[in-house]
Amino acid sequence: MNRRTFVKSSIVAAASLAAGKNSPAADTPVAPPAAKEQSPTGKLCGKEVSRLLLGGNLLTHFTHSRELRYVYNLCAHYNTDAKIAETLEVAEAHGVNTLVIHTVPRALSVLKEHRRRGGKMKWIICPTAAPGTDEYAQVCKQLVDDGTEFIYLWGVQADKFAAADKADMIAKAVETIKDHDVPCGVGAHDLKVIELCEEKKIPADFYIKTFHHHNYKTGPKPDQLEKPHSEIPGYWCQNPERTIEVMAKVKKPWIAFKVMAAGAIPPENAFNYVFQNGADFSLAGMFDFEIAPDVRIANKVLASIKTRARPWYG
Repeated sequence: MNRRTFVKSSIVAAASLAAGKNSPAADTPVAPPAAKEQSPTGKLCGKEVSRLLLGGNLLTHFTHSRELRYVYNLCAHYNTDAKIAETLEVAEAHGVNTLVIHTVPRALSVLKEHRRRGGKMKWIICPTAAPGTDEYAQVCKQLVDDGTEFIYLWGVQADKFAAADKADMIAKAVETIKDHDVPCGVGAHDLKVIELCEEKKIPADFYIKTFHHHNYKTGPKPDQLEKPHSEIPGYWCQNPERTIEVMAKVKKPWIAFKVMAAGAIPPENAFNYVFQNGADFSLAGMFDFEIAPDVRIANKVLASIKTRARPWYG
């Protein structure tokens, strides 16, 4: 997108907002034509899922912009309900058929409206209610009733349980999700979560684990790596080499997330790193105009991988 087309699209968007067209119900986007390049797919718990997944943070306006607080507001102004609906359409047109998101009510209402209009995007959703409570079970039931294909334990919660050596709480959350007859994943920023799940044989169906290298300017310094995971801001994969080592022994599908370290690593560099080193799927936060180039990049990267140490589990 060059400056001229950006200005033009911004004027059109502003005009739509002025007319009150800020909801998918009032401003139904026209489905874009099928793109020439489609994201390849793999199998996640028997369902066909695109290798490149649409991340939910930009859709919920939580951009992980470090100290640049204005970016959160900028994202909220750009990703209106209508723009989110359009983003879902663009993603589907490029074969990105699955997204990962947490339970932000406004975003979920857009997803349901998209489904109502015939959208086929699959949902991988994590409840933000406290695991082990009646509310958690109720949210899981509601998500399944709404058509959610996969539910997972939020990484923020799993990290806390692992730090406190409460593997039983992770197991209980997994059990609660499975009680609703839906595939269950476990999310994690801290590698200890995965290690505990594997050690205790917690029956998660898949993992969603942060994964990226540290070769970027704001990446962590060697003396930081011995600190507790929660004490080091600004990155999300504390030890990528150790992550490769641990995940190589895990025989379950692995969705890598935070692969670009919130925009610090270019897409081609990020996708090549995560797919070559064992991830089965890559989550990517994408604005609508980033989807086509990211699919093209991911396709190029995947086509270049002939062998890798970890087998594909998805």
